[in-house]
Amino acid sequence: MEIIHNKPFSFQIIKIITEQFAIFKEAFEKSNNEISFSININFGIEKEEKIIATIVKIQFEQNKSAFLIIEISNHYVMEQNSLNEMLVSANKIIIPKDFAQHLVVITIGTIRGVLHAKTENTEFNQFVIPLIDVSNLIQNDVELIIS
Repeated sequence: MEIIHNKPFSFQIIKIITEQFAIFKEAFEKSNNEISFSININFGIEKEEKIIATIVKIQFEQNKSAFLIIEISNHYVMEQNSLNEMLVSANKIIIPKDFAQHLVVITIGTIRGVLHAKTENTEFNQFVIPLIDVSNLIQNDVELIIS
């Protein structure tokens, strides 16, 4: 089966889960302006329910210690024909790179909102997730094995 890139897929976000949220105040030094930022991206699938999930974890650190961690999963229900377009075999799906990037961009936007809401009126509200070029993070199609 050939994967057709740049084809529009029909999907809808159906669930947002805050998988992890933590602030470690003892690891944060107000006077230290050296802050690093990391991002981790994962994908999941529930074929029977026609759901693709994007899981994005963002971590802010100082002195190699995390002081703020947020991990969000967005769950997208796929229209059956769209899911069929990605199905390579009974146990493998390939999410085209462009579509995978699009789903991750939506999830990062969700993280920004959740982070703001959870840190509002605290000193940690100053930490805003910068614009991220997802094309640098996802450079290939995403292959998922269905178990």
